[in-house]
Amino acid sequence: MTKKIAIIAGAGPAGLTAAYELLKRTDIHPIVLEMTDAIGGIAQTYNYKGNRIDIGGHRFFSKVDRVMDWWFMIMPRQGKPSADTIEKQHEIDYVDESIVEYLCSQCSPDGKTVKVTMKDVDPEKEDNVMLQRPRVSRIFYRKNFFPYPIGITFMVAKRLGFWNTFMIGMSYIKRHFFPLKDETYLDAFYRNRFGDRLYKTFFEAYTEKVWGVPCSQIRADWGAQRVKGLSLKRAVMHAIKDLLSSDFKKQQEERETSLITRFFYPKYGPGQMWEIVTEQIKKCGGEVRMRSRVSGVHVEGGQVVAATIEDMTTGKTERVGCDYFFSTMPIKHLAGMMTPHPPSRVVEVAEGLYYRDFLTVGLLLKKLHVHEKGKAPQADVPDNWIYIQEGGVRVGRVQLFNNWSPYMVKDRKNTQWIGLEYFVNEGGDLWVMEDQALIQLGISEMVKIGMIRAEDVLDGCVLRMPKAYPAYIGSYTQLGIVREFVEAIPNLFLVGRNGMHRYNNQDHSMLTSMLAVDNIIAERTDKSNLWEVNLDMVYHEEKKK
Repeated sequence: MTKKIAIIAGAGPAGLTAAYELLKRTDIHPIVLEMTDAIGGIAQTYNYKGNRIDIGGHRFFSKVDRVMDWWFMIMPRQGKPSADTIEKQHEIDYVDESIVEYLCSQCSPDGKTVKVTMKDVDPEKEDNVMLQRPRVSRIFYRKNFFPYPIGITFMVAKRLGFWNTFMIGMSYIKRHFFPLKDETYLDAFYRNRFGDRLYKTFFEAYTEKVWGVPCSQIRADWGAQRVKGLSLKRAVMHAIKDLLSSDFKKQQEERETSLITRFFYPKYGPGQMWEIVTEQIKKCGGEVRMRSRVSGVHVEGGQVVAATIEDMTTGKTERVGCDYFFSTMPIKHLAGMMTPHPPSRVVEVAEGLYYRDFLTVGLLLKKLHVHEKGKAPQADVPDNWIYIQEGGVRVGRVQLFNNWSPYMVKDRKNTQWIGLEYFVNEGGDLWVMEDQALIQLGISEMVKIGMIRAEDVLDGCVLRMPKAYPAYIGSYTQLGIVREFVEAIPNLFLVGRNGMHRYNNQDHSMLTSMLAVDNIIAERTDKSNLWEVNLDMVYHEEKKK
């Protein structure tokens, strides 16, 4: 009998997870189509002259054990120090023994055994290894560092100024007793939880920098996903508890480590994980076609029956029949290529969805030169990334790739490799700017805020990523119309960030694909479990209690 076929649009975490799960747990033959040259989507790793860029930053942690176990099945955890462990005095939970489970015997080193036990995996000798890294993310504002997400501690109050902190408290109390009744939009959501003054200080400008529109136009759903359960009231209660404690310093330290303090990370960045997965998919009978895109999705009798596939290099097209179709592509693209065309209302909603695009300016430096108030310039800082709250610059975040993994940088001992992140619109002024002009802009902005010296810049590059962030504006509120239409097509699965137009993290995107395969195996036509992913009201980076 001919195997059933699943066509999967997109070789990002969601698409590749779907292909892997189908091969491992079913007889369905997956065909993954990726229109670019890169594996991993936004979770790819870009290699510039031996210096690697992680687009957006991907910490490998999840509150879903199924996802964590999946990662560790692919890449074993480190059992010995990495190149910078001792010099940076990192505390690592080494693993004496790891079990790697290959997708099929053809993937394993001996060509026979699917499960392999590895002892004391040494990152200095092994490439396929998951490092454990310290989590440090801070806000840079007025030449001061603040914790991210913002909390109220003695240190924060001191740096903001005690009078300013007092006024922030008064502003919160006012909003507590006189809350804004309509929380439809993000500005009201933030102001009710943090007060107007703290909202103006740490939330308004940065959020508008990210999305390019006022907070009053962004649906509060996005805020609910990103600051789940956090509020100034909670932060103040923690601060008061610290002050009343017999050991004030200890309580402050515990408060600052109430978030996840360590995470896992592939030796050569997130793209390494997905390159390994792709290799296994191919060896075990699946297909991953690069420079290929879906240009048509054909529906007959209420089912997806075929897709038109275009070779981006030759321009040739072919129609391939399928039994299942997984879409990680933007919803507006899917709706526009379906035949027969979806109802006009569905197309209208799909066309009205907005996205925020993303570009990274990579700068190779001799060293950093960070001016923090009250301190001598620092040639190195411990952060994975820094949120830039300073006004007058367009850079939103700065990644420090040396701190993600020492193996991301070609010459880590003599250079600092950083990524300046800009949130942009495709076709906008920054998007169309020449690479060298963007590099010069990045250098000038970093000099302006006091993080580098121009004379320390050795090299630079620019990387653009379209449709990196599905935006909670436009026709987002009518997304249910699209969902209802898709629900009626039992073999069509929307998964991943753009596939569902939801600001999912990597683990959430993977989980939607895992659940979709669960549904296929169980012959479940109700897809509501996919849409319930990432709806819990617990902050993603907060420790389990």
